Amino acid sequence: MNIDHIVVRYGELALKGKNRSHFEKLLLANIRKVLKPFPGVTAKRIQGRIIVHLHGADETPIQEALKNVFGIYSFSLAMQVENDVDTIKEGALFFIEKLHPNVKTFKVSARRANKGFPVQSQQLNHLIGGHILRALDGAIKVDVHQPELELSIDVRDAGTYITGGAIEAAKGLPVGASGKVLHMLSGGIDSPVAAHMLMGRGAQIEMLHFHSPPYTNERAKQKVLDLTKELTKYGTSIKVHLVPFTDIQTHIHKEVPSNYEMTIMRRMMLRIADAFAQKNGILAISNGESLGQVASQTLQSMNTINEVTTLPVIRPLIAIDKETTIAYAKRIGTYETSILPYEDCCTIFLPTDSKTKPKREGAAKFEQYVEIEKKCEDALNRIETVHINAYEGSSSVENLF
Repeated sequence: MNIDHIVVRYGELALKGKNRSHFEKLLLANIRKVLKPFPGVTAKRIQGRIIVHLHGADETPIQEALKNVFGIYSFSLAMQVENDVDTIKEGALFFIEKLHPNVKTFKVSARRANKGFPVQSQQLNHLIGGHILRALDGAIKVDVHQPELELSIDVRDAGTYITGGAIEAAKGLPVGASGKVLHMLSGGIDSPVAAHMLMGRGAQIEMLHFHSPPYTNERAKQKVLDLTKELTKYGTSIKVHLVPFTDIQTHIHKEVPSNYEMTIMRRMMLRIADAFAQKNGILAISNGESLGQVASQTLQSMNTINEVTTLPVIRPLIAIDKETTIAYAKRIGTYETSILPYEDCCTIFLPTDSKTKPKREGAAKFEQYVEIEKKCEDALNRIETVHINAYEGSSSVENLF
């Protein structure tokens, strides 16, 4: 007998009614992506579960990969045995002795999905529990209320699965289940966290990053690619669209009063994001803004900047403080990369007198001196795209505009 499977459970997907099958297929596809580094390991759907077949592979790194997949509620190591009462009893005993040798209390929870199996669930509970008690001779007791281990016996058409000790995973919805969002990734602490939150609600993220060489260097660009790669381990590949922004920034710096520079720059970024999203069928834009954090993140500033787009601008961090965001970034593994000291384009030419309450009328007045259409079109035509997958090499470059 061997531990040869991992049984994957999902929570919210079970509530999706007629769309459940679609969500399950999406989750299965995302699981298969994170299993690519493990040759021979396979995954398939069966009756409300996904089963990962280890085929002799070490289960430890596979468990770590599965923990990051959005849409998985929990999973358990498992073994499959034949639909035979004596075989199930021996398998249950083997499972406890191998994986949980130190537990003092347990209960058996049998479920008979295969209605042709001749022994009913409650009867199975007694047969298996009695066998374990006799075999372990006083080393373990039954506790039906608060057991240290709940041993699950799941009798299905293909065989009986013996599991226990559920391991929590990322929960949420499978990436891709909620449509596509264009995410403005700066390279700081906040925007990767915001992207991760959206992925957890099923959004397929495409990154849009503005860079300004030679004021920002290759290491700053690589930092953004590294952050994106960190996020791909949560169940998907991600495209990063790199927008050359030097010409626009120097133009704004020359033509606009310093106190409106930040506002006009953000409006230009949003115009480019809007045009790119509309061209590529993306229905929303997102970023890592938090209310009151910096001058461009006041309500008045957001109102003025939002004027240039009709698309929804999603801000997952809007009511979250910095300490909470930092803790989140550390948990998902992006913090150490985010704090690398490479400047992004938002920090160069940064004026000290930025307005915290810019008005739309003021922005419109100063934009008379900016070549908006020409500059945006030129930047859009020079976007480069890099495809990033956690388990494969990155590839570039294509122009999607």
